[in-house]
Amino acid sequence: MQGTPKGLRVHIGLFGRRNVGKSSLVNALTGHAVSIVSATPGTTTDPVEKSFEMAPIGPVTFIDTGGVDDVGALGQQRRQRTEAVLERVDVALLVCGPEGFGPEEDQLAAQLQEHATPFVVVFNKSDLAAPPQADLERLAGAEVVRVSAALGDNIGLLQEAITRQVPDDRLDEPSLVGDLVPAGELAVLVVPIDLGAPKGRLILPQVQVIREILDSDALCMVVKERELRDALGRLDRKPRLVICDSQIVLKAVADTPPDVRLTTFSILMARFKADLNKLTRGAAAIHRLRAGGRVLVAETCGHCPKADDIGRVKIPRWLRQYVGAHLEIDVAAGKDLPDDLTPYDLVIHCGACMITRKHMLARLHRAERQGVPMTNYGVAISLLQGVLPRTLECFPAARGAYDAAREAG
Repeated sequence: MQGTPKGLRVHIGLFGRRNVGKSSLVNALTGHAVSIVSATPGTTTDPVEKSFEMAPIGPVTFIDTGGVDDVGALGQQRRQRTEAVLERVDVALLVCGPEGFGPEEDQLAAQLQEHATPFVVVFNKSDLAAPPQADLERLAGAEVVRVSAALGDNIGLLQEAITRQVPDDRLDEPSLVGDLVPAGELAVLVVPIDLGAPKGRLILPQVQVIREILDSDALCMVVKERELRDALGRLDRKPRLVICDSQIVLKAVADTPPDVRLTTFSILMARFKADLNKLTRGAAAIHRLRAGGRVLVAETCGHCPKADDIGRVKIPRWLRQYVGAHLEIDVAAGKDLPDDLTPYDLVIHCGACMITRKHMLARLHRAERQGVPMTNYGVAISLLQGVLPRTLECFPAARGAYDAAREAG
């Protein structure tokens, strides 16, 4: 599907030593000269991404990475960038050259297994040499394909192997809103014109919600915040759901009758891209923040910060007002999250519309493993505005998780 956001694409990463033909393999799989190919080891430095339509999977993004055997101080930085990709791919291609499956490949396989990432072992350059028989025997039971990227041999077989390894839940994403608004019912979407959105366009979560409502044969009405009360008054029957931007949730709650369910786009994204129960449980940590506490605000999209930026200005201001004391608040932007989260009392993550569900769940798992609570923008804002019970009415399990964590202190 042309234009499918990267966060909804299946991400396929290529990993291996230098000069095993990872870049040639990306070019062979996509049919385009995406990556620079050279006999010089270490040609690929930063990860290179290419979006592609691959039947029968659909929209995918291939990520070509640097060699895991890179050397020197710069090579160490390249290896770190490669390792950062490991946790965000849905399927990995573990590419080997004629020298076979060695210690570097063993380590990669162990890391992929730690992330529960399925992988295909690809013996490239089969036109030059056959894979060592000992390696084939050792890898019995694994998905193994022999190819020649240079000649295009067995690329179709590799595509079939990739398809077999794609997790079912990536081909069948959890519902964003379709299960909340049955066919024939109406949802009212309250969409302020966000200064951070590109001119003439809505932000991605709003577009995704509209599309899923239409796919569910339901109806939607889109209004701005000042129009909500009047729009609801004109309807001859109540809508099934009101969905608003988190930044105007207080006004939306005031304008929506209490017998009409209401939630926010960001809370819907918390369920779609992660684990809403864990993120609401993490939000309870806001009540435990004290003067001098440290909070990390994590955002994944690259945008020029605005004067009243939600992650860098508004949420920090609301947090400090709520706690009534000074807090140390850092911002992590882009795809890399600090490896060590333990200095923080709380991580508040964006809606994750620009990354995959697998990547977001990996971030949540990292925080959980290190004992650091994590929540997301929408849940945190509803709590700070005093309306979290209202915006979680659609999700009783998430409300229960929050209440239990709050009582536990």
